[in-house]
Amino acid sequence: MIISASRRTDIPNYYSRWFYNRIKEGFLCVRNPMNLRQVSKISLSPEVIDCIVFWTKNPEPMIPGLDMLSLYHYYFQFTLTGYGKDIEPGVPHKKEKMLSVFQKLSQTIGSQRVIWRYDPILFTDRYTPDYHLRAFEQIASSLKGYTRRCVISFVDTYTKNKKALRQLHTYDLKEARLLEFAKVLADIAGINGMSVGSCGEAADLSCCGIEHNCCIDRMLIEEICGYKIKGRKDKNQRQECGCMESLDIGAYDTCKNGCLYCYANYSRERVNRSCMLCDPDSPLLCGTLEAEDQVRDRPIKPVSVHSE
Repeated sequence: MIISASRRTDIPNYYSRWFYNRIKEGFLCVRNPMNLRQVSKISLSPEVIDCIVFWTKNPEPMIPGLDMLSLYHYYFQFTLTGYGKDIEPGVPHKKEKMLSVFQKLSQTIGSQRVIWRYDPILFTDRYTPDYHLRAFEQIASSLKGYTRRCVISFVDTYTKNKKALRQLHTYDLKEARLLEFAKVLADIAGINGMSVGSCGEAADLSCCGIEHNCCIDRMLIEEICGYKIKGRKDKNQRQECGCMESLDIGAYDTCKNGCLYCYANYSRERVNRSCMLCDPDSPLLCGTLEAEDQVRDRPIKPVSVHSE
């Protein structure tokens, strides 16, 4: 089984204590976001977890406890962009803090297991293509030798971020300019020892040296685990997404990063209410189990070939 921790919220940044408590207990519970009374109980035994994929903008709170994951295979998707507090209000200053955090994580677990995400890319009067290219080059040069791969994407509009994007006056690039922009990104990454992949993009950027990327990546997981993995495309993700099927253990409306482009939070008020219910000792990330909840053990789908 592959665990995603998490596309819905920043567990390493805000809920590392909860996560490590669940590792100690050996299980956790996740509410079905479509039916909140349906709760899955998920085993965290190293014998059934093939890999954990962490998604974060700041893994610093998790780094001191990484020894607790010595029996697990895992890697990090680490988002590091050129945006300021106007776009990512909860993310610490990149030059003053986050670049060194990235370097420290890479030194701790290896460059193979830290993927740099420069995404999503959005264009405004302030965040122009030239701005992004300068920011990307500065970050890439600082991360040379600390990661092998960079993932990019261009912002998508969802119900939850539509208003914010409209207020930012975002705009799209014409195809020729977009391809030119993508080619320069790939060239900068290559100079700094990185390949570039796209995330969930319908556009074919292969002519720019950018391939379609799988964030839950079978080939990378096999490299980290040391054995073959079987698995199918995650049907719960967009058609353009090539990720393998995984189990997300996060909860919507619990991320305090406050990024304006985010699709996982409905509003800051809802996030505040949800976070007040978070208990690091609860099997649930947000709230506690109630008498009306229907708790069922989640069937384990083996993905390792040797488990058959």
